[in-house]
Amino acid sequence: MKRRTLFNLALALGCAPASVLAAESRQLRVVTAHLPPLVLENGGDRPGALYELLMELCKRMKLEPKVEFFPWKRAQFLATTMTATVIFPLTRLPERENKFRWLAPMYEEHYLFLAPRSGKFDIQHPELMKSARISTLRGAGQALMLQDLGYHNLIEASSIEEVHRFLLQGMADAAFGERFIIQSSLRSRNAEKDFQVSPPVRSTTAWLAGSLDFDDATAQQFQRAKVAMDADGTSQRILAKYGLA
Repeated sequence: MKRRTLFNLALALGCAPASVLAAESRQLRVVTAHLPPLVLENGGDRPGALYELLMELCKRMKLEPKVEFFPWKRAQFLATTMTATVIFPLTRLPERENKFRWLAPMYEEHYLFLAPRSGKFDIQHPELMKSARISTLRGAGQALMLQDLGYHNLIEASSIEEVHRFLLQGMADAAFGERFIIQSSLRSRNAEKDFQVSPPVRSTTAWLAGSLDFDDATAQQFQRAKVAMDADGTSQRILAKYGLA
């Protein structure tokens, strides 16, 4: 039987293609990184807004997610080299368009600069700071955004904690990241008074994305489930729980 015929039969039975999601176990391999307040490793009953969105999405699709945490660059590598693997939250950018199957939009991101109040970075006029040393998360979409904006003196960090350390140790003049991730990092260190942030300079959408063996029909299943979550207020309720709505 041809693969397309098998796929159509799987859909008729309400199952995902056997080549992507095992029809018997319905397990879904998920890779991500510790990105509070969006995704938290060992978060207990507050695992992060997007983690909870993913759990609800999988529940509606009758999937059993197996979530693993890695450094962000490693997570992306796994999602592009392993089969039947999804990653979140992945910023959808033109440079990434053909590297992943885009399964469902999850969150509207707003990116801004963070700098020590005692430093020389002009937070109100970041466009004048093109030669400054900017720290960002290794492998994240921020580097592509910064390069597009004309910043090329980038210092990549392996984690959010390292981004913050680079600022404290004077290894970077400013950091660039998602608004709520930066705010969460400052609050966790009781450091809001020591830093200043710029207005958002770029807005994008974070997605649940998959390896390329997910086909269009499967992606449409994910997107229909997410549309239903948005329509009945579930997405808004989860985001509001974390102050993201």
